[in-house]
Amino acid sequence: MMPEIVMIIPLEQIFNQLIDSFIENKVGIAEHFLNADLAAHLKGNLTQLYKENLLLSAGTGNDTLVVHDKLFRSDRIYWLDRKHNNQHENDFFDLMDRFVSHLNSTCYTGITGYEFHYTLYEKGSFYKKHLDQFRSNGSRQYSMIMYLNPDWKINDGGELCIHHLDTLQNISPLNGKSVFFKSSELAHEVLLTHKPRMSITGWLKVMP
Repeated sequence: MMPEIVMIIPLEQIFNQLIDSFIENKVGIAEHFLNADLAAHLKGNLTQLYKENLLLSAGTGNDTLVVHDKLFRSDRIYWLDRKHNNQHENDFFDLMDRFVSHLNSTCYTGITGYEFHYTLYEKGSFYKKHLDQFRSNGSRQYSMIMYLNPDWKINDGGELCIHHLDTLQNISPLNGKSVFFKSSELAHEVLLTHKPRMSITGWLKVMP
């Protein structure tokens, strides 16, 4: 039997794919932003956090006013932080540092920071239509989601539904895929998921 050949795509090519598709359609998509190894390790982290009951019910609002309404949003989250000294989280942050540097140098976006959390949608969970940027704080410039779902099938649900002006765009949460869009421009929702759906979700920011 011939050994399986694994194609290694240069990171710059993946970054450009994300940026170019964003310029074309306001929604950037790169299928292999996370390589399979890193995605598997991050999924392992998220699964362990869930087993240890460390995921928190997500709310809406900013730091001064958070509202928990499971009829609007029913996912669970845990913030990533370099202070955790977790090798795989740090590998993810290194990847994001490289992407932000590439984004700033090619598109002059002026991004100065970011924040990301693990996200788990349990079976039957969803997130109704919303915008990511707060009315009282415009620091969030771009939203990014990286999916951690191997073997995801169309009947599993859980699509990210982007609300464009005249159409809806449904994006399946396939493993390693990244989605990228302006936080202030595109309303979106997570449709009902029929099995656990995992991701890393966050924002590229301009610090005041």
